Amino acid sequence: MRNIVRTLAIVTAFVVIAASQPAAQGSAVRDEARKDWVAMKDTMMKIANEMPEDKFTYKSTPPQRNYGEQILHVATVNVNFLELLGGKTKAPVIDAKATSKADILKAMADSFDYGTALIDEQTPESMLQTVPARFMGPSTRSRVLYFLMSHAQDIYGQMVVYLRLNGGVPPRSQRP
Repeated sequence: MRNIVRTLAIVTAFVVIAASQPAAQGSAVRDEARKDWVAMKDTMMKIANEMPEDKFTYKSTPPQRNYGEQILHVATVNVNFLELLGGKTKAPVIDAKATSKADILKAMADSFDYGTALIDEQTPESMLQTVPARFMGPSTRSRVLYFLMSHAQDIYGQMVVYLRLNGGVPPRSQRP
């Protein structure tokens, strides 16, 4: 009898652990995505703020976006793709023609804050659910977020060049 009770207790423990794994994995995905998203906002805000306002119209070559337009591009793409996540939080209105440094930085901050709010609305299960994602094809919500962070990182690299061509040093390269 004692062995049966012990065996049942072990089996019950394994069932409980196995049943909780998908939620635990989804929770980790959500929590890690939120942490990475907030860090990406910090990185982008730092480099955006590093360029003096009078250089926000600088572009490395005529066909390129200027510095301010690069930042607005990140904000606009963020909002457009974040809407795929679904949620109650209202999307910010991004003025894609903003020209002042303050307005441009606010647009980007608002786009990242919108993403944080939507991540906070997700459940562990919903982070792993598939949504239609335009040119990416069906993708999980977490994949959409990581696509956006990859996109922002790509623009960050372009902004590094603009900043250095104007005598600036990117925040990640500055000595403490």
